[in-house]
Amino acid sequence: MNIKKGDKVKVITGAYKGTIGEVKAVFPKEDRVIVEGVNMVKKHLKPTQANPEGGIVEKEAKIHVSNVMLYDEKAKVASRITTKVEVVDGKKVKTRIFKKSGNEVK
Repeated sequence: MNIKKGDKVKVITGAYKGTIGEVKAVFPKEDRVIVEGVNMVKKHLKPTQANPEGGIVEKEAKIHVSNVMLYDEKAKVASRITTKVEVVDGKKVKTRIFKKSGNEVK
């Protein structure tokens, strides 16, 4: 999986198509991610000692990683990525690079 926590992604299919958000969590075993402001669901909470009111809370649900693509903020376009391995001071350093623009993923 090429997507990591904190990456900016664009939703490419589904009800939230075109939405750009930051990845909050990654679940590699399930091939799913949680993106800020995408796939909002309502969760009903029972009253507890910590939350005596209970009620209905809106939160983000998981979305399949194939439905999102990394977003390049400089070029303002979603793109696939490639990895480039360089040797710096005797250590291998892997960098992710956008295929469309050639910019480095931050």
